[in-house]
Amino acid sequence: MLCGSHTRSHHNCQPANGEPRANRNGHTPRNIPTHRERNGLEGDECIRSGIRENAAASSMTRGDLGEMNLFGEPVAVTSPRRSGSRRSVDSGETVVRGPRRWKRLEDFVVGACNRVAHAAAMSVVEAPDEAVTPLVFHGPVGVGKTHLLEGIYAGLKRDSQQRPCYVTAEEFTTRFVSATHQGRMSAFRRQFREATALLFDDLHFLASRKATQIEFLHTLDSLVAEGRPVVVTLDCHPRLADELMPELVDRLLGGAVWGLLPPDAETRLAILRHKAAGASPPIPDLVLRTLANCLRGNVRELEGAVHSLRHYAKVTGRPVDLILAREALGELIRHAVRVVTLAEVDAAVCTVLRLSPGTLQSKSRAWAVTHPRMIAVYLCRKHTSATYGEIARHFGAKTHSTAVAAEKKVRQWLERDASLSVGSQVWNVRDLIERIERHLHH
Repeated sequence: MLCGSHTRSHHNCQPANGEPRANRNGHTPRNIPTHRERNGLEGDECIRSGIRENAAASSMTRGDLGEMNLFGEPVAVTSPRRSGSRRSVDSGETVVRGPRRWKRLEDFVVGACNRVAHAAAMSVVEAPDEAVTPLVFHGPVGVGKTHLLEGIYAGLKRDSQQRPCYVTAEEFTTRFVSATHQGRMSAFRRQFREATALLFDDLHFLASRKATQIEFLHTLDSLVAEGRPVVVTLDCHPRLADELMPELVDRLLGGAVWGLLPPDAETRLAILRHKAAGASPPIPDLVLRTLANCLRGNVRELEGAVHSLRHYAKVTGRPVDLILAREALGELIRHAVRVVTLAEVDAAVCTVLRLSPGTLQSKSRAWAVTHPRMIAVYLCRKHTSATYGEIARHFGAKTHSTAVAAEKKVRQWLERDASLSVGSQVWNVRDLIERIERHLHH
């Protein structure tokens, strides 16, 4: 974790002491922390709950958590040997870590799949006092969420007046457990609530950890009340994060929520070109174009392909060409291209929307059927190699123009951030498509 540590005399992050108020029935809510709990007084239920449900996290190594200072710079740490400690250091031994190499926003490859999220990240760096807070980036693994978060941190650090704090949810949990055991909740809270910006990675790690979620919720409220940027990453839209507290989801939805998608073909090519630029041996553009069409994975897989290709070329002493690429990446290419069928898309839509199998292929023109059918057509175009004519025939249409019109309609819904009513449920179109895609690739 990297965050600001000095205390400004004019700023007080912690709420005043007070007793919990009773509700209308005269009872004090048991699941919401009181003012005394938020002040970190020992023996309170929030802390006991944190110890119980996060006991597993306390087994993580704590000796590693202080060997960089709170601003990303290496420090020398001298620690005496402690009896029974999980990780001991001989007296006088110096442990030194090198500075972390933070990713930069300037190196982020922008495409249609991530353009809005990148612009939002840039706005935090350029004008942190005016940034929308909280800001949420969500998407599957390897699409650039952490890159954006690290880029914001690196950008803010260039301003000497900024003291941003970067932390993963796992480390936040570990420190929370440690603070509850050691009675250091006040110091724990200062680390985060006195930062000029909080960058919180992998919030979904807090699923089922209610006490830690409550602690993060109050940290979030404290910073937002001060108008300070809070940026978090999730593996799905907050609405789909079923194991997060409703109160926390509500706070996240009160800010700006932007999704990042797996790179499209154009962005994949741009990523490959960026990774291949200026290094040896050179990779011809024809090879990069071929890889962009064959590899459908995330950013890490694309970067890994470039590394593997270069290494293979150096080992064999041959120049990079298509023949060498097939030899070096044949296994990767075979695993990267997963064939999705029209029937699989059809079944995924019916499963998520709780429609009977075969409903989308029926002749029904009711909105409860035609709207899901349009969604299915859009997903078939996105995830299969089927033509408009093949898609139209699968869903019982006579001409390909029906499929063309359906895809166009769904794109319009996405541009307007529209919602649809299907049965007894109202779905945001973007959220619905994301949930179907997660089911499709599960």
